[in-house]
Amino acid sequence: MRTLDLAALRDTPLARDPYEHVVVPGFVRGDAVGAITGDFPSIAKPGLFPLSVLQSGPAFRALVDELDGPEFEFAVAEKFGLPLAGQPKLFTVRGRCARRDGGIHTDTATKIVTVLLYLNAGWEKDGGRLRVLRRGDDLSDYAAEVPPVAGTLLAFRRSEKSFHGHLPFEGERRAIQMNWMTTVASRDRELARHRFSARLKRLNPFA
Repeated sequence: MRTLDLAALRDTPLARDPYEHVVVPGFVRGDAVGAITGDFPSIAKPGLFPLSVLQSGPAFRALVDELDGPEFEFAVAEKFGLPLAGQPKLFTVRGRCARRDGGIHTDTATKIVTVLLYLNAGWEKDGGRLRVLRRGDDLSDYAAEVPPVAGTLLAFRRSEKSFHGHLPFEGERRAIQMNWMTTVASRDRELARHRFSARLKRLNPFA
């Protein structure tokens, strides 16, 4: 059974202020959210982790398979008007935030489209809500603020002005990040960096 509401993605207009992005609450169907969050990998440290170093349950793995499938790729390519078929994909997972996370950035030039799928039961905090920013030096000047509630999708086209960030938050903040990359080499470099970081965190209890 499909867990992603591709029709909701297709029906949500592409926002262009200040750069191309789309926010789709409820992109993961409500009847699937419980099983997916229950199968979310246990992550004790902040940072992004590649799928290869994590253990998760079948509902979470099925969600990743659907994100990795051709129908989702076609829907994203159609939304942004980009030829994504055949481009390498990078998957990473976040389970926790440190207070230093969330600084303003654009993502690297090797990323074409960034997808963030949030998997938190609820979100009452001010921190940790991703902001689509109009400038690179002011968190208060934003076009959209996205609470990381379970099933919410944010996707944006990376550019030199795709600034985003959030107010400080420390604690559990679950998300899957998916990127279409410019080259296999750039994808592999990112994976190697995240695997190395994960090894350091396992060895250092204070990391």
